[in-house]
Amino acid sequence: MRDLGLQKVAVLGATGSIGSSTLDVLGRHPLHFEVTLLAANRSVESMHQLCRQFRPAFAYLADAESNAQLAQVLAGTETRVLAGEKELCECIASADVDTVMAAIVGAAGLQSTLAAARAGKKILLANKESLVMAGALLMKAVAKSGSTLLPIDSEHNAIFQCLESNERAVPAKGGVESIILTASGGPFRTWSASDIVSATPPQAIAHPNWSMGPKISVDSASLMNKGLELIEASWLFNMPVDKIEVVVHPQSIIHSMVRFVDGSVLAQMGNPDMRTPIAYGLAWPKRIESGVKPLDLSTVGELTFEKADLNRFPCLRLAIESAAQGGTASAVCNAANEVAVQAFLDHQISFGDIPRVVELTLSEVANMEPTSLDVVLLQDTVARAVAAEHVERLKAKV
Repeated sequence: MRDLGLQKVAVLGATGSIGSSTLDVLGRHPLHFEVTLLAANRSVESMHQLCRQFRPAFAYLADAESNAQLAQVLAGTETRVLAGEKELCECIASADVDTVMAAIVGAAGLQSTLAAARAGKKILLANKESLVMAGALLMKAVAKSGSTLLPIDSEHNAIFQCLESNERAVPAKGGVESIILTASGGPFRTWSASDIVSATPPQAIAHPNWSMGPKISVDSASLMNKGLELIEASWLFNMPVDKIEVVVHPQSIIHSMVRFVDGSVLAQMGNPDMRTPIAYGLAWPKRIESGVKPLDLSTVGELTFEKADLNRFPCLRLAIESAAQGGTASAVCNAANEVAVQAFLDHQISFGDIPRVVELTLSEVANMEPTSLDVVLLQDTVARAVAAEHVERLKAKV
């Protein structure tokens, strides 16, 4: 373990489920990891408690009012509160940070992830939207700076573990026929189409296997999350969309698989606990204890697989179609989905309206070549405005 050294770690999205799991793993290995930066959205009390526990040099909340309150609470302590996103990105790029856990949910995590990539940091990528929105830009920045990019989503981490890779964690494609992404199927796996469209927020959030935040839980229920993961996998492993399959595996024991040209299929298995991929990313190419219970195959019972139903789960179809279109279509799909999911969680539209908003937005927003971050952010803004208009039209029907 000595060659792990001491990594100075920034945890972006520190108060979320991934952030909490990351801090749990970090806390188990104080000789090898030092938390130097914690960032989150708006929870002043949660951030204050984390700063008291981990004593980072820097802290940041994206919400300006909450950040100002945090600065008051932490005044006179060893933790300096960063003034804004620009200062956050500068801190990430500085010598105060070696490793970045990029776990800010949604498009909000794009700027900080790009800052880490451009600065050549070791990036543990849990923010799939960075690749969904700006895959070409992020992968170009990683290649140019020499950054190490390690996937943390359980599916992509599983695929990475099944592949050979070089010293910069760039996976090899030699002999790979296709990638198989497994999906739990979410809480509505066995529901009829008519029941799914009228599902409530509490029902959508009640994921059978994973403990996650409300947004990603809704995405898992609609299978949009699996569609976004398909787009992410295409960028991470340099694979065309038609070489990536989605298979429903309700036990969530096999996290994903790789099919090779010789007929072999390699799978990574484990209990459904995000601390496993997080620990793997932190210690790569070594392995460290994560706090996850060993998988007891004798108690697992059956491992079953089903074909993903694109008719009952149109969000998966829309994500696949946007990936096939290329350009900024994936960014538009992601933006429209974020708006629709929030509206659903706010009881403004029905669950069945989420794919309607996404499909209408995709049909109305022009697809452009993502030549720069400004182009991507512009399309994101336009898509959110169009999606919001459709939400307003649908509100009266709820």
